[in-house]
Amino acid sequence: MIQSGISQEFQTKCFENFDTRNDSQLMNAKGKAVEYCRSFLDIEHTRNNSIMFYGQVGSGKTHLGTAICSRLMSRNIAVTYMTYRNTVTKIKQRMTDEADYNREVSRYSGARVLYIDDLLKGRITESDVNIMYEIVNYRYMNSLPVIISTEKTLDELLEFDEAIGSRLIEMCRGNIIQLQGKELNYRLFS
Repeated sequence: MIQSGISQEFQTKCFENFDTRNDSQLMNAKGKAVEYCRSFLDIEHTRNNSIMFYGQVGSGKTHLGTAICSRLMSRNIAVTYMTYRNTVTKIKQRMTDEADYNREVSRYSGARVLYIDDLLKGRITESDVNIMYEIVNYRYMNSLPVIISTEKTLDELLEFDEAIGSRLIEMCRGNIIQLQGKELNYRLFS
């Protein structure tokens, strides 16, 4: 758990304490997440081995992604957690040292399972595109699974960069879960 990069607070996020509030979208999202874990070893080395939660802020996307990570790690499957904004900033700071930069990018591109939390959060630069392409393309070419949470729509992912967006969409095919509607923001309505 420590090596995954998941904070102590997020380690408490599991399927058992995910509150669906009897909402059909949340029940479906949780069901898809549980099924993803159940079938992980069967799909791990296939083209469609990833899962994406996108949409409404505060709807539990990070909770479900973290619950998947916890379940996989409980089965001794290594997971690396990547907070998009912080990690991309850290990688950009290493660009002047090629060895350090490559080591940092490799940590995420070569992980058995990579969880990218809050993909494309914040202002996007050309460097962000280049870094994400390196990571996503390596994972795509090597059939390495990705768990993604993002507020962006599928169209916005494609607008960010069609090569990156289309690879992620293909990798997640069958496991793309949209959560929409302000009523899902538990921070506002709990």
